[in-house]
Amino acid sequence: MRRRGSDLESGKSENADSDSDTFYIPSKNASIERLQQWRKAALVLNASRRFRYTLDLKKDQETREMRQKIRSHAHALLAANRFMDFGREQGVKPTAAATPAGDFGIGPEQLLIMSKDHNVGSLQEYGGAQGLSNLLKTNPEKGISGDDDDLLKRKNIYGSNTYPRKKGKGFLRFLWDACHDLTLIILMVAAVASLALGIKTEGIKEGWYDGGSIAFAVILVIVVTAVSDYKQSLQFQNLNDEKRNIHLEVIRGGRRVEVSIYDLVVGDVIPLNIGNQVPADGVLIAGHSLALDESSMTGESKIVNKDANKDPFLMSGCKVADGNGVMLVTGVGVNTEWGLLMASISEDNGEETPLQVRLNGVATFIGSIGLGVAACVLVILLVRYFTGHTKDVGGGPQFVKGKTKIGHVVDDVVKVITVAVTIVVVAVPEGLPLAVTLTLAYSMRKMMADKALVRRLSACETMGSATTICSDKTGTLTLNQMTVVESYAGGKKTDTEKLPATITSLVVEGISQNTTGSIFVPEGGGELEYSGSPTEKAILGWGVKLGMNFETARSQSSILHAFPFNSEKKRGGVAVKTADGEVHIHWKGASEIVLASCRSYIDEDGNVAPMTEDKALYFKNGIEEMAGRTLRCVALAFRTYEAEKVPTGEELSKWVLPEDDLILLAIVGIKDPCRPGVKESVQLCQNAGVKVRMVTGDNIQTARAIALECGILTSDAEASEPNLIEGKSFRALTDAERDKISGKISVMGRSSPNDKLLLVQSLRRQGHIVAVTGDGTNDAPALHEADIGLAMGIAGTEVAKESSDIIILDDNFASVVKVVRWGRSVYANIQKFIQFQLTVNVAALVINVVAAISSGDVPLTAVQLLWVNLIMDTLGALALATEPPTDHLMGRPPVGRKEPLITNIMWRNLMIQAIYQVSVLLVLNFKGISILGLEHEVPAHATRVKNTLIFNAFVLCQAFNEFNARKPDEKNIFKGVIKNRLFMGIIVITLVLQVIIVEFLGKFASTTKLNWKQWLICVVIGVISWPLALVGKFIPVPKTPISNRLALLKCWGKKKKSSGEGITTYTAYEYHWTIFNII
Repeated sequence: MRRRGSDLESGKSENADSDSDTFYIPSKNASIERLQQWRKAALVLNASRRFRYTLDLKKDQETREMRQKIRSHAHALLAANRFMDFGREQGVKPTAAATPAGDFGIGPEQLLIMSKDHNVGSLQEYGGAQGLSNLLKTNPEKGISGDDDDLLKRKNIYGSNTYPRKKGKGFLRFLWDACHDLTLIILMVAAVASLALGIKTEGIKEGWYDGGSIAFAVILVIVVTAVSDYKQSLQFQNLNDEKRNIHLEVIRGGRRVEVSIYDLVVGDVIPLNIGNQVPADGVLIAGHSLALDESSMTGESKIVNKDANKDPFLMSGCKVADGNGVMLVTGVGVNTEWGLLMASISEDNGEETPLQVRLNGVATFIGSIGLGVAACVLVILLVRYFTGHTKDVGGGPQFVKGKTKIGHVVDDVVKVITVAVTIVVVAVPEGLPLAVTLTLAYSMRKMMADKALVRRLSACETMGSATTICSDKTGTLTLNQMTVVESYAGGKKTDTEKLPATITSLVVEGISQNTTGSIFVPEGGGELEYSGSPTEKAILGWGVKLGMNFETARSQSSILHAFPFNSEKKRGGVAVKTADGEVHIHWKGASEIVLASCRSYIDEDGNVAPMTEDKALYFKNGIEEMAGRTLRCVALAFRTYEAEKVPTGEELSKWVLPEDDLILLAIVGIKDPCRPGVKESVQLCQNAGVKVRMVTGDNIQTARAIALECGILTSDAEASEPNLIEGKSFRALTDAERDKISGKISVMGRSSPNDKLLLVQSLRRQGHIVAVTGDGTNDAPALHEADIGLAMGIAGTEVAKESSDIIILDDNFASVVKVVRWGRSVYANIQKFIQFQLTVNVAALVINVVAAISSGDVPLTAVQLLWVNLIMDTLGALALATEPPTDHLMGRPPVGRKEPLITNIMWRNLMIQAIYQVSVLLVLNFKGISILGLEHEVPAHATRVKNTLIFNAFVLCQAFNEFNARKPDEKNIFKGVIKNRLFMGIIVITLVLQVIIVEFLGKFASTTKLNWKQWLICVVIGVISWPLALVGKFIPVPKTPISNRLALLKCWGKKKKSSGEGITTYTAYEYHWTIFNII
């Protein structure tokens, strides 16, 4: 299923129909004008409640202004820092004497002043990073001890890495918001008037019932609404806390341990790599090509290079754009610029989703009709009353000009107004857009259990429409548990644990220095602990098998300069100076790329031999043979370099490591097994109309083998272009050529992050709704560009996570499939609720209108309608919007985001039930007294019994119809119903309360007790809806949506007009046509 070509997000804006859709917003990056437009067009009775979970545009503007103030402050600090640097150059010495604090040699105030001012002079007076480490009682290499007492002391003196957050709304605020509903306010005024008139005319003992019952019913609606909204709010708060709780590696006691960002303390030593977020203020201990993106603080997108001597200060909240390093934490929490920023702004949970906006359109459409109906009922009832056509209990006219007392007239008019306003309450589905929030809150909480953390609400919906998933290989389709199983060295295939001595010494040197990982040796013995990426850990493990002692190997040479692994170049390098003064440059990376730079190799005798064509072909064949068996191939090579040519000073940081004339040391094959069950997950997606594509940086042959094993490619015959393509081939094509083949691509090997971005853009131009997985910093553009960006929770960098919409916490492809199920469930649940609510709307409106026109009275009173509204709105949403996903959802094609919300199947089901309910209840309204055998009863009592039976049957019809709404397109409506305890609980509560209202609250609800026969009649009327729904499902429906069949009507309306300011205005006809298209 694809989006229409007119979808703005597909990249085609010309003649875009979506421009004219008031209630349509894109799933990402909607403009302020578009957000304002739909708000103005929506029919809203309670703005504070309706717009609670949408973006607060005013508060958003205030937040942006506050950020700008903080950024201006940061700019001022940078300017002051430059001025101070100039002063130091002129011989002005800064004064800074360390003042001890507790057990530590420097106090928090001095650290704060030094960090805020970026005062390099003060840092140098403290002895640089090493001296500051001593004052803070930490070791630059091993970190703090990390025991509980030490952590507590540091938190007490320097603070914790948290900041005060503004409290969320309390229950009373939600109660206050619920009171702002215009119709409920009118009803309360009417209740007070009725109460006053009733007490005046009938006395307090009998006169309070009418007004008091309406007031109580309104209060009940307000309380239930507030409780429901408050619980949703708590769920969102918990999810927000989870999103903020970043986990990162710190060095404590010489080992790398993972801790929460909230547990960081001053003195912690933190390794930084590409894509990490700087978690606190600090100074750089050591780094290689370290560059930070400080735009989150300064607003400038310029990348800032950091140097341990000249510019060592790191600001919390910034991202590592390149290189790596190690930092010492000097400030946490509100003692950082980022902490001050976060404490000064209140986070807005609001974010309208496309479905939420569309439902506002549906609510507006239905509400408009409801208002019109209510107005008609009001006019008809008033006209009939004042013309003497409304009969009293005795059969005479209720109003006689000149005879009826003014008090009675006012009381009767108030009752008429109350009924009309209550019809509005029922007719305007104020809770319909909020049902999206309810189902999203429920889904997000359940998705956490399924290892998916939702960062952006609309991603839940959009995932249900996904037509393709572009997945990484490593860690997503595979286990990310890597081990070296094969190796080529000395010019031949060798035992992985035994290499020639000359090669071993060089390999160990390269492994130990050219890595971002580490090995921790427990003091009491035990297994070694490896840290770093899975590939790094596999190679470190191989080095240990070769006899490497990690610390010893690193101490035998020193790093001069490093080029961290780059996903574009597919390799990383390091220049080291050995103990005898030689300079070695080691490279490690994609086997065929490194091999192409090798001009020689070391043979089995330890001699350097030229890389002949035959030998190069031998190694290439070896690589292909290993790749064909799903092994990841990594090559290690080195070269010598003249020590006198190595740059010094500032030139060293800009030195481009030579990568030609390399000497091949070894090629290793790393096994990374496929995840169990991944083949079934891929097949489930394919059956659901979602094409899975693998986009990997690995060798094309490795990608092919894994794709066959996972079921992405089903046979060797498929493993050819364009199904299987290399990144550089795709990159070389023009946009038009890419668009021709992108839909056919199943596997892209040896791809760069930019290739992934090009593929996403091409697929979106073709109308696909694209989900993309990513873990690296360079994946951020593709994650941002995709309709749904899925970042990996374990292997993913903070940059990737911040660019994503959903974080897959276990990096498992099966969890991605679960997200698709939940996405479809959100849409399906909303449709169930719409079908249920519209049935109630249609039936209640028709019954009251027909009765009002024909008899001047309505069978359903204000209190009864408020109870129906509670069932339909809050309780109905809880019951139907929280249905868990089923396998049936994965048997359907993806849902187009601009397809009508109400399908032809829903229209069929809705109309069958509505016609049935209206027919039966109208028959009871006009012929009920004779059908029930009440002709000989007192007329007033007979009418009350008849109206009570109508009310009771109507409510029971809704209770039974909730079962039908669970499965709009399935014949077995009871499948899985017992497992949904919430649904069953709400049904039971509804029925119990209905019995209490009918049997025990007669004066309150204007009902009377029914005998067992009358109860049986009501139950039978309700139960008939089940077989009726089953029979209805055998009635075929056209595939073309009803709104499409009526598209020709559009030409009858006038064209839209532009105001000249970019805002589109509509005729009344077009306005309702737009909403009808949404429906």
